[in-house]
Amino acid sequence: MEELKSLLRKEFGFDQTTIKKLNGYFNQNFEITQKTEKHILKTYPFEQELFDTLEAETKVLTYLNLKENNYFPRPIPSLNGNKIQVVSIAGNKTIVRLLSYLEGEFIANAAPKTELYHSLGQFLGKMDNQLKSHSDYVLKARVLDWDLQNLQLNKEFLEEIPHPSDRNLVRHFFLQFEEHVSPKLPGLRKQVIHCDANEWNVLVQNHQVSGIIDFGDLCYSQLINEVAIALTYVIYDKEDPLAWSIDFLKGYHHENPLLEEEIDLLYYLIGARLCISLSQSAHARNADPENSYASISEKSAWKLLRKWISISPLEATNCFRKAVNLPTPEAPKPQMQLERRHQSISSILSVSYKSPIPMLGATFQYMYDAFGNSILDAYNNIPHVGHCHPKVVEAGQRQMATLNTNTRYLYDLLPAYAEKLLAKFPPSLSKVYFVNSGSAASDLAMRLAQAHTGSKNFMVMEHGYHGNTQIAMDISDYKFSNKKGLGQKPNILKVPIPDSYLGKYQEDDGSAGKKYAQDAISMMGDFHDKIGAFITEPIVGCGGQVPLAKGYLKELYPAIRKQGGICISDEVQTGFGRIGHHFWGYEAQEVVPDMVILGKPMGNGHPIGAVITTDEIAASFSQGVEFFSSFGGNPVSCAIGLSVLEVLEEEQLQQNALEVGTHYMDLFKDLQTRHSCIGDVRGSGLFLGVEIVQEGTKNPNTSLASLLKNELRNRNILISTDGPNDNVLKTKPPLCFNKANAETVVSTIEDVLKEIQ
Repeated sequence: MEELKSLLRKEFGFDQTTIKKLNGYFNQNFEITQKTEKHILKTYPFEQELFDTLEAETKVLTYLNLKENNYFPRPIPSLNGNKIQVVSIAGNKTIVRLLSYLEGEFIANAAPKTELYHSLGQFLGKMDNQLKSHSDYVLKARVLDWDLQNLQLNKEFLEEIPHPSDRNLVRHFFLQFEEHVSPKLPGLRKQVIHCDANEWNVLVQNHQVSGIIDFGDLCYSQLINEVAIALTYVIYDKEDPLAWSIDFLKGYHHENPLLEEEIDLLYYLIGARLCISLSQSAHARNADPENSYASISEKSAWKLLRKWISISPLEATNCFRKAVNLPTPEAPKPQMQLERRHQSISSILSVSYKSPIPMLGATFQYMYDAFGNSILDAYNNIPHVGHCHPKVVEAGQRQMATLNTNTRYLYDLLPAYAEKLLAKFPPSLSKVYFVNSGSAASDLAMRLAQAHTGSKNFMVMEHGYHGNTQIAMDISDYKFSNKKGLGQKPNILKVPIPDSYLGKYQEDDGSAGKKYAQDAISMMGDFHDKIGAFITEPIVGCGGQVPLAKGYLKELYPAIRKQGGICISDEVQTGFGRIGHHFWGYEAQEVVPDMVILGKPMGNGHPIGAVITTDEIAASFSQGVEFFSSFGGNPVSCAIGLSVLEVLEEEQLQQNALEVGTHYMDLFKDLQTRHSCIGDVRGSGLFLGVEIVQEGTKNPNTSLASLLKNELRNRNILISTDGPNDNVLKTKPPLCFNKANAETVVSTIEDVLKEIQ
């Protein structure tokens, strides 16, 4: 401190000083009191480029202070007239500046009020109007990683964010920026902006903004970036961020009118600012764990970023537009959309819910409709690791831009994905055939079974569903027993679903499963020929999310094999960690099948399917005609499939399915104690069914189940119904679904039940 006092005496003539060290990001700042007057001394390790930037900053501050309004720090010249100079401190070449001290409290410490944020908007609007006419070639040439237009410079810090799910949330907004913002940046207004109107840089007096400090991030950037940065800090600790944005935008727009094309990017720019802050915090923490200044706002930033995906981009944009009196787009008319659809698409391709939903986008466990609603998806299991997961999207984009061909050529992605996938199975399941859907996988599985056993006779499960090809429908009771179906073919043996809630055996000690299996074995004995293959889902989805009774497959599989057949597990819905306790559904039955069918979740929405089988079955199939699938196992599909497996492991989504699914089921069971219309709660992990019954009975209450499904849809929650009587609520959300999401679903169901009682 004595050396600083000597410096202040020599350069500025200060002879009675008190020095207090302040927080700083990469430089050292000091509060200087000379007699009764305060100043700020800022010091920096010397670099020529930094000196030039600070000189440009000094010019901006001098320019802003021409009006002598005391809103901005004023550069104090030294005794020789320099406003910035280079000196030696502790033997090191150091840049030194002295600035006037602005009175006021930080807006971070002020009570949040709409009038205050309106004042902030006005203040920044006026400042930017003044800066509009200031030009500086140094600032125009400056490339700053905190400048929103340079978001991608922060990508190198992503891996320093410790938790993979957090990292991928940030990666999502990087991807959205590239998609929605980057193409439009060149056409937007640019000027010198402050670029860091955060809550510790804005000062308040008498409930009005009185000044702004720290011009260290000055840059030549898009004007809307000033608005986005300030607005981020206005809303990032608010429970209702959109409501708190309105007065700020009104204030800014009144002083400096914003354009339509600027407002429409705000949602993504706010996400980008949060991502820069979080990436920089992670990097700073790794570089200097003792410096807490860089991460001072990190907790609030994470909170808002997680909340931001639950807000539809359209809802946010409409809110921002209304704040500045811009028109909002006309809402679509779903009935007209449906009529247009039916002009070229057959009505046999059904839509969900009584009021069909026009969808615009989706992110992780949320979907966004064309009205601006954000919809919690507790229904769609195809986006297994989350809608539009950035790692999956990027894997597909990269590979699509490099090579996409068929398996007649050699490329490493095919064996790499096959090896990674097969590693999830026991050693006996060692061969994989890639196709482009679960239906195609079911079809191929039957061909493999027939080639190996020589039999066309298949045993299938009551209410089972295995796809939309002709062979798949032939083995799907859900289809062939439909009143519009083609009926059961002579080569098909259907066995009763081992339902321990509605079936004839209901013991929960494992004996029910054995009894159901013995009944199935008896039916096999009465069948006109030997069974070539038995196929079932471990939890029968179309049967109403019915788990096979405990011990069923363990008793039945040996009997199938004894008479020459093979055992097939359809894991299209239950696989890849969804049931929590196990990666594959068949593991819950303590068996190993001879063949496994995969689809839906393995590509997170990209069309891909597979059959996993043994060397022996593969050898039998190889004796026949060549098998080829134009798209099965193509490089893009393999890249996407690999990325799904990586995300599952990185984000520990199987464990999340277990923990959240257990909590979810407990919530439903607790609800069951208060509402006798809930007859049964069943399933595992994030694959649950809730049987809705007439009170005091086990009789199905289809109308109530339908009402609940549609009322939840009206309240922006997606679930569905299934089962032979369509009275089972089924919920099978993306595996990023969390406990708070589960609580939202169950509490909303209870709200509906209370309203109709």
